[in-house]
Amino acid sequence: MSKAEWRSRITAERRSLVSEVRVREALALAATAARLPGEVVCAYVPFGTEPGSTTLLDQLADQGKRVLLPIVPDTPGPLEWAGFEGPSSLGPGKLRGLLEPTGRRLGPDTLGTADLVLIPALAVDDEGVRLGRGAGYYDRSLSFAAPDAALIAVVRDAELVRELPAEPHDVRMTGVLTPEHGLAPRPVID
Repeated sequence: MSKAEWRSRITAERRSLVSEVRVREALALAATAARLPGEVVCAYVPFGTEPGSTTLLDQLADQGKRVLLPIVPDTPGPLEWAGFEGPSSLGPGKLRGLLEPTGRRLGPDTLGTADLVLIPALAVDDEGVRLGRGAGYYDRSLSFAAPDAALIAVVRDAELVRELPAEPHDVRMTGVLTPEHGLAPRPVID
């Protein structure tokens, strides 16, 4: 399948989920994320049908981690970042339905301070290829990550697939976080 076909299929599957499943999965993701190592975590506020909730962000903060969230820039380019200071520190973002931190913008290179980067994805394959929404914000941003940072895609268990189409600019994930399986490294070693 092409990237567009994968996106269409997964988006439709996500839309068909009942709210009880979404809530159960969000709580499982939050519980696992709270146990992940790292002092500085770049995360994101799930929107639309993305798995997770702000509970994950609260769990990270409750563990004493510094949580940074992305801000979509006015023109296409790498994401900017700002600190998460609780749900009241979030406001409407550039994209309809997206919440972003309202604090001081720290710039794209702030990603380099993170030990752990949690990245939204539609799917991840056995080799760490991540399928995003297609806007390229994370592909342009991840070059700012520290070389030893854990790049963890967050998906539903059904969104772990054997193989996805890959392009040279795609940044490979070092792991994947799912509600049922928790944290699993990428690439898969048989």
